[in-house]
Amino acid sequence: MTAPSTQPFEMTARQVADLLQRRRLSSRELTESVLRRMEEVEPHIHAYVRVTADLALEQASRIDERRASGEALGPLAGVPVALKDIVCTRGIATTCCSRILENFVPPYDATVIARLRDAGTVWLGKTNMDEFAMGSSTEHSAFGPTRNPWDTDRVPGGSSGGSAAAVAAHAAAIAIGTDTGGSVRQPASLCGIVGMKPTYGRVSRYGLIAYASSLDQIGPITKDVADCALLMNLISGHDPRDSTSAPVPVPDFSSFLGLELKGLRIGVAREFFEYEGASIERSVEQAVRGAVSLLESMGAQVREISLPHISYTIPVYYLIAPAEASSNLARYDGVAYGFRTRRPHSDIIEMYSRTRSEGFGAEVKRRIMLGTYALSAGYYDAYYQKAQQVRTLVKQDFDSALQQVDLLATPTSPSVAFRLGEKIEDPLSMYLSDVCTIPINLAGVPAISIPCGFSDGLPIGLQLIGRPFDEGTLLRVAYAFERATDYHLRKAIPPTKDQKTGITSVVARGNSSFSAPTASGRRMDSGGGSG
Repeated sequence: MTAPSTQPFEMTARQVADLLQRRRLSSRELTESVLRRMEEVEPHIHAYVRVTADLALEQASRIDERRASGEALGPLAGVPVALKDIVCTRGIATTCCSRILENFVPPYDATVIARLRDAGTVWLGKTNMDEFAMGSSTEHSAFGPTRNPWDTDRVPGGSSGGSAAAVAAHAAAIAIGTDTGGSVRQPASLCGIVGMKPTYGRVSRYGLIAYASSLDQIGPITKDVADCALLMNLISGHDPRDSTSAPVPVPDFSSFLGLELKGLRIGVAREFFEYEGASIERSVEQAVRGAVSLLESMGAQVREISLPHISYTIPVYYLIAPAEASSNLARYDGVAYGFRTRRPHSDIIEMYSRTRSEGFGAEVKRRIMLGTYALSAGYYDAYYQKAQQVRTLVKQDFDSALQQVDLLATPTSPSVAFRLGEKIEDPLSMYLSDVCTIPINLAGVPAISIPCGFSDGLPIGLQLIGRPFDEGTLLRVAYAFERATDYHLRKAIPPTKDQKTGITSVVARGNSSFSAPTASGRRMDSGGGSG
C-alpha cells in the first residue's frame, strides 16, 4: 500500500529520499516544507525545545550542491531528522530538558550524531523529553509538556515524547529517541508510528547523557517500517569509544523487508496480558490478539508460552534504574558545568545541596533518592543485589522462550494515550505505563512497536520482541504486517489554527541556545523556579 501524499512533509523518509535522488525535489525545498509544517503545529504540540532552522537550511543547501556535482550520497542524505535532547550535539545546547543543564553546549558529537552528520541528514532541532529521560508522558520536562498530535488533551508518551510527536505530526521525517524502559516504543505506540529499541550494544551510547547505563539504548522513531530499517542501517555498528558497544556485524536491515512469514514461530506470553496491578485495556488486548491472528493467517505459527518472572520486572527496574541514575547524576553539582544556585551559601556542601535541590525536578529527585537508598550501606544486598539476581532470571526467561519461538508478540502499552495530568500525581500508576516494555530492557533484547489498531480514535501498538542482534526478523514481521494493513497510513491531524492549549513553543532562527518556556509559558532564567 502507498499513502497519497500531496506535501513533502507528509511523505516517508524513503519516499522523499527517492525524489531527492531523482532530483524531483531538492533538500532545501523539503526542509522548508517541514519547517513550515513545524510552525503550524508546534504551538499546539510543543515537540521541540530548540529548532535550528538556519542550520537545517544550510545543511540542506550543501547536500543539494553535492548532489548537483554528481557526488554519490547515502540514502538518507538531505532527509530532515529530529534529535532527542539527550544526545550530545557539538555547538548546540543539549539540556536533557532539565534546568541543571539548561545552558550546556557540548564540545563534541555523540557517535550517532556523527553518523547522521556524515550521512548528510538535515538537523531540525532538539526534541522535548521527560527530564533526564525519567518519565512515561513527557510531562516531566522542565520546559513544559508535549501533547499528542492525535488528541492534544493527551500525552504522547515518554520519555521520547517530543520525537514521537514530531514524527506523528509530520514535523520531522524521522527522529532519534532513547529507550531505557520503553521510552522509544511506548511513545511510538501512543502516537501511532514505528519505534525500535535495538539490542543493547547494537548502537553506540557514546555521547548519550546517561540515565541508567546498563539499560539505555538509542533507537529510531519513524513513520513506517522501511524508514526504521534505513535509520537502523545508519546508526548501528561497533564503536571503540563505547565499552558496551558490541563488535557484531551489521546486516542490511532493508534486505529483510518483503520476506514471507511461512514457518516463522511467534510466541504469545500470557503474563503480558495478566500483569498484576496493571490491567490491559480490553480494546488493546483485542487489537493485539487480532494482529497475531493476522500474522498466523499469513503463514506464521503461533503458540502460547510463559515468562514466569515478568511479574517482578517493575520492582526490579525501579531499583536498578534509580541506583544507576543516582550514580550518573552525582556529577551535576554546580562545580564543573551546568546550573549553580545563586542563593547565598556558607560552604561547598550547602552549595551542592541548593544547586541540586533547585536544579532537579521532582521526578528526578525521587529517583535519585530511591537509588541512593538502594545502594546505601545495609540495604545494598537486600535491594540492589537482589534486583540484579532477579534480572538474571528475567533474562533467562527470554533466552528460554526465544529458543522455542523466533519472536514474541505483546502489547506495547497497556492503554492508549492517557490525559495530561491524569497520572502526574500518582507515580506508581505512571510507572505501570511501561509494564510491557521494561522487561525487554532488563533482558537486553531488541523490540519494535508498530500500529495495530485504534480505540476511540487513538492508536494501539503491537510489540514484537526478538533474539539478541536479530532486529532483522522483527523488521521482516513488522513489514509484512504493515503491508497487510493500513494503520500506519492513518494520520494524526493536530490543530494548525490559533487555539488556547496552555503551552508555548519557540522556533529559534539560528543555532544558539535560547531560554525555553515553562509549562505556564514563562521563560526560565538561572534564578527562577523550575516550572
